[in-house]
Amino acid sequence: MKQDEIRKIIKNGENSYIEFKEEGIKPKDLAEEIVSFANSEGGTILIGVDDDGNIKGVSDLLIEEKIMNICRNNCIPNIVPDFQSIDIEGKTIAVVTVHKGLNKPYYTADYKYYIRVGTTKRIASREELLRLFEANGALHFDISPVEDTSIRDLNIDVIRDYFMKYNAFDLYDESNEATERILINADILKEVNRRVFCSVGGLMIFGKEPEKRLPQNGVSFAHFKGTEITDELVDKKVVTGRIQDIAEQLMVILKNNMKTPSVINGLRREEKKEYPSLVLREAIVNTLVHRNYSITGSKIRILMFDDRIEFHSPGRLPNTVTVEKMKIGISYARNPFLVKYMENLRYIDQLGRGIPMILKSMKGAGAKEPLLQEVGEEFILTLYKA
Repeated sequence: MKQDEIRKIIKNGENSYIEFKEEGIKPKDLAEEIVSFANSEGGTILIGVDDDGNIKGVSDLLIEEKIMNICRNNCIPNIVPDFQSIDIEGKTIAVVTVHKGLNKPYYTADYKYYIRVGTTKRIASREELLRLFEANGALHFDISPVEDTSIRDLNIDVIRDYFMKYNAFDLYDESNEATERILINADILKEVNRRVFCSVGGLMIFGKEPEKRLPQNGVSFAHFKGTEITDELVDKKVVTGRIQDIAEQLMVILKNNMKTPSVINGLRREEKKEYPSLVLREAIVNTLVHRNYSITGSKIRILMFDDRIEFHSPGRLPNTVTVEKMKIGISYARNPFLVKYMENLRYIDQLGRGIPMILKSMKGAGAKEPLLQEVGEEFILTLYKA
């Protein structure tokens, strides 16, 4: 960074990515700040600036070595930030840039996990910590147990049909004990401390009423007459149930809400689709399979406007996936259970072709290139009308 950049940062004050600290900060406190940035989106710590933005400077000639020692000894896994000394107004400021961590979650030497929220750090909640583990691929929420559930919450007829079709044996020929063991081995059930629960994915694929145990499951659909969310509401629905059933229902809802103008081709009148069916199906299934189900406060949202359809999926992109990587077919299975079973049910493949296919198909239809973006804690796919 240059002097002008630092002056501008100090003038604008602290935010989600900027923290001011004076030279006398304790190693424990500095480690907490560094961990919170690494567990979030990264950020910069200016040492030698007080909370009000007054430049105090640092005098310790060994400050870089001390900061690196803190990052190595007080942050687990160890963190390697960028360090820079900047002279301003005759005083030295230590600039510590912490990158978004690749080995989340990070914690301090006293086993505390911190995240950055606004201008402050705080200890991660259970749900936030779960998402940190998920982000690094160390835990998959879709195979975690759902408390207060049992095999009675599953539709055994649906499971039997699945195994008859793909595994060539009849579940009804098995004893109750053998059936339970089969479902545990298939991750449909989870055994924890000699108790057996349904897994998240088991409920979502084979559950009787998944939304009763997983309120985040399902999709909110809204159709607006216009191009803004404040325009007249044409249709509104909440779709719940098993995710394969949700996908089918959503296809019907979207088609019923689309106009189907026709064109004359020779002597025949042909319907001209606003959005290719294959694209809609891929967008729906992608959103259902890859959302972050550990975020319990919201459902998937699909918003239809006169000029576009937006697919809002709770959760940021997992692991090291980026928008640019998605465009060339590089993906990461946040929910491998859902991916495996939806693939077996012929809803998807695991080749990462979903987004490239959507981009290619919409281009072929003469539409504006779909927009892929992370906004806050959501991933949004926007399809523009052909």
